[in-house]
This record gives sequence, structure tokens and C-alpha cells, in this order.
Amino acid sequence: MRRAVVICPGRGTYNKPDLGSLMRLNPDKTELFQRFDAIRRAGGQDTVTELDGAATYSVARHTRGDTAAALIYAASYADFLSLKDIDVLAVTGNSMGWYTTLACAGALSAEQGFELVNTMGQMMQESLIGGQIVYPITDDTWQPDTGRRAEVMQLVARIASRADHSLALSIDLGGLLVLAGNDAGLAAFTEQAEPQGQFPLRLPNHAAFHTALQAPVALAAQNRFDPTFFAQPKRPMIDGRGAIWWPHATDTEALHRYTLGHQVTTPYDFAKAISCAAREFAPDVFIVLGPGTTLGGAVAQSLIKAGWLGMRSKQDFQTRQSETTLLTAMGRPDQRPLVTGNSPPADAIRPL
Repeated sequence: MRRAVVICPGRGTYNKPDLGSLMRLNPDKTELFQRFDAIRRAGGQDTVTELDGAATYSVARHTRGDTAAALIYAASYADFLSLKDIDVLAVTGNSMGWYTTLACAGALSAEQGFELVNTMGQMMQESLIGGQIVYPITDDTWQPDTGRRAEVMQLVARIASRADHSLALSIDLGGLLVLAGNDAGLAAFTEQAEPQGQFPLRLPNHAAFHTALQAPVALAAQNRFDPTFFAQPKRPMIDGRGAIWWPHATDTEALHRYTLGHQVTTPYDFAKAISCAAREFAPDVFIVLGPGTTLGGAVAQSLIKAGWLGMRSKQDFQTRQSETTLLTAMGRPDQRPLVTGNSPPADAIRPL
């Protein structure tokens, strides 16, 4: 049995190719999806099966916080339940993926996790404070460029010092930085940052997650969810600081404060979480739950940044990956069977 760290993806991972994937990839999870549908229906929202079963994918509809969060959680949690012959050593996630982590690790039930994700998605969408931009800080070999990172953060600081400009680090993805702020701050960065292909890239329907701008959302969430909502995890969890929450040793009030306070209003260090997972648990494989495949590169770049197994470049990672599967993305039809024991239906396969 392979030993694994499971990684839960965040916003931006359910895209056009993923439409219809809930039932195609997890046909045995109908009852689970019905339970999630009941929660959405009770709140007067479109159900996850209706959204996933739509005739066409709509950016305006499917990337909204109150839609995307529910779809991503449903896909990720279903994938977690589909793992076979895997010894899960720990669970971590990126941004919104922390909420899914709580459920996969057992600190929340499946329905509680869905309720939390759905509520936070609604709150974020209703306020929609600020936005996010993605910008690369590695070269083509995925080697960390500390000089470029320093220059980017200096530019961020200069912009943030201006009147009526807000800009800060939101997420460290290893090879990419996600920056967040108000429209003035984001516009200034877009104008002044050196173009890198498609970057700087503004993310649609994303708010200024993991910054002080989200303080009103954090307060509303703390008032909505009581500390008793959280339980002891059954598996170790690694948060956005690289801190580990251990079974039988977790202060659930502290978990409440972190999840609905610190995690909402301060930067999320995904690269550090992956580094911690590698060094503290030394798994045989890292498993990225679906939907989509967009987080795989960030995991690889974070492992390179950490120097895990002596890897220093993209070529090093590819060599390791060809020798023994170090990273498995369940959104890839060629890799999913490696951790589920089942090949996906033919109509679920999509181009890589």
C-alpha cells in the first residue's frame, strides 16, 4: 500500500473541460451528490448536479464563488472517497482547499464541509471585495528566482503605499505568486509589471482572498459558525502556514479561529504546506484531487523550491516522475487509475 499526502485544490480548478465530470468520474457517488444538492436546494440555489449537468459551460455562471466552491468541493470529496489501497498520511490544500481538507481529514463531516464551503462561497460572492492577479517568479526550468520574487514584492509594496491603492501577497504557489487587492492596486501592478506571456493574469470572479480586505467576511463567518462546529481530525492536516494539526491534539477553538480568521485575512503559503508535507511525512506519492489538473505544476514547483529528493529543476522532477510516480493528479485520465484501481469511462477522457 502506497503512503500518500492528499492535496485538495482551490478555486479556479473547475473549468470548461470539467463540465459533467461529477457523475462521469464518480457514478457511484449519486447519494453523496444528492445530499449536497439538498443543502443547495434548501438555500434556493442551483444544485451541484444541475450545474455540472448544464448543456454548456458559462464563465459567468460556473466561476462565481457561490457556484465554483460547491462544484470543486463535491468533485474533490468524491475523489477522496474513491482512493483505493492508499495509506493517507496527511491532507493539505490550496486556499479554498483548506475547507475540503477539514472534511477529508475528519474535522468536519461531508455535509459540514459542504456547508462551510458553500457559505464561504456565498459570502465572498456577495461582497466580492477586490480581486486577484497571478504572476510567475520562476524561469522555464522551474528554478526559483529569488531576485525576481524580491523585485515583485518591492513593486507590490510601492503600490500598496499609495493612497487608495491596496495590493498584497495572497498565495505563494511556489513558481507563481497570487496577488490580491482593490481595482486601483491591481491595475497599477498590471501596468508596471514586466509582461511574462499571458501574465499578469486577472482571475475572473475572484475576490482579494487571504488579505486584510476580507476582514468583514471573516467576521461574518465567525458569527455564522460556532467553534463546536469543528471536531478532532482523524488524520493530520497541514494548513496555509505549514503548521500541522494532529489527531487527538487539536485545539478546536484554535482551529475555528485559524479557519475563519487568520486563513481568510493573511497570505496562504501553499509552497510551505507542500514542503512541510514532504519533509514531515515523506510520502511515496502526492495525490492531487480533482477537479482539473491546474494544481499539479504548483505542487511540482513547490517540491523543487524545497529541494525535495534533490530536485532542482523541471528536468529533475520529470526524471523522478518517469522513474516512479511521485505526483498523481486525479483529473488526468492516465493517472487517475493509479490511485483508484479503475479506469474512467471512455467519455471522461480529455486531451492533456
